[in-house]
Amino acid sequence: MNGHRFFGEWFNDYDPLKNDSITGPVEEFRTDGGPIGRTGPKGTFFVPQGAIGYDDAKPGDPFLKPGVGVLRKVDNAPYQFGFPYPIVDTGKWTVRAKRHSILFRQVLRGPNGYAYVYEKELKLDKKNSVMTLEHRLKNIGQKTIDTNVYDHDFFMLDGKPVGPGMVVHFAFEPKPVDPLGEAARIEGKDLKFVDWLGPHKGVSGYLTGYSDKASDYDFTVEDTDTKVAVRQTSDRPLSRLYFWSTRSTICPEGYIHLSIPPQKTGRWKIRYQFTAP
Repeated sequence: MNGHRFFGEWFNDYDPLKNDSITGPVEEFRTDGGPIGRTGPKGTFFVPQGAIGYDDAKPGDPFLKPGVGVLRKVDNAPYQFGFPYPIVDTGKWTVRAKRHSILFRQVLRGPNGYAYVYEKELKLDKKNSVMTLEHRLKNIGQKTIDTNVYDHDFFMLDGKPVGPGMVVHFAFEPKPVDPLGEAARIEGKDLKFVDWLGPHKGVSGYLTGYSDKASDYDFTVEDTDTKVAVRQTSDRPLSRLYFWSTRSTICPEGYIHLSIPPQKTGRWKIRYQFTAP
């Protein structure tokens, strides 16, 4: 937009089986893991760090990762989102592109009564600098699909290093569960970077303070020096909020909870509004 960039490749080495070999916006589905022992807006909350059917599976058995497919459990270790579990079945993918949109569709009939049709459609507004991701997850299986999903955006405003001048604006006053790191501080509804990030200096941690209203799923990443910014909103409330940043990228990870009974469809939207002088 006007010669400015909002996303990019933040990693150096590409490997299709490596979880970091991605550019934003990209999604991941996770189920709840153990409690982190902290108090959020609704009491003690759980870290979304598992996968559907993983805890009940034995080594060698399949489990489910929506958007990826059926994977195989290799041992009795807790689920690790970055581990390259063997892929058993990716389902059937189709892609349909139009002038201002592209639709990705996955049909998967998985193990243990799980099956779904997942559609993700990227739409570009014809008049405004807006991109919308519309999602539909239809449960065609026999069990309820209960999961959390977030968009990992990897914002990279013109590829500038992350440091002073970069700010993330929230619709509420964010409260860190644990210290985020010395390179950032929270002032009211803003998270401000006060030092340059580097190999041994990052910013990360869970944030609370949001309500159960969809209006709190609203954050803007801005370079205050250039006025380049991107605002991210949704029509669904936050279920978790994790913030993560390195020297090359800023990533507010807003989770949405989905509980979809058999023969029902879950729907949600993510909207990006881009600003550049």
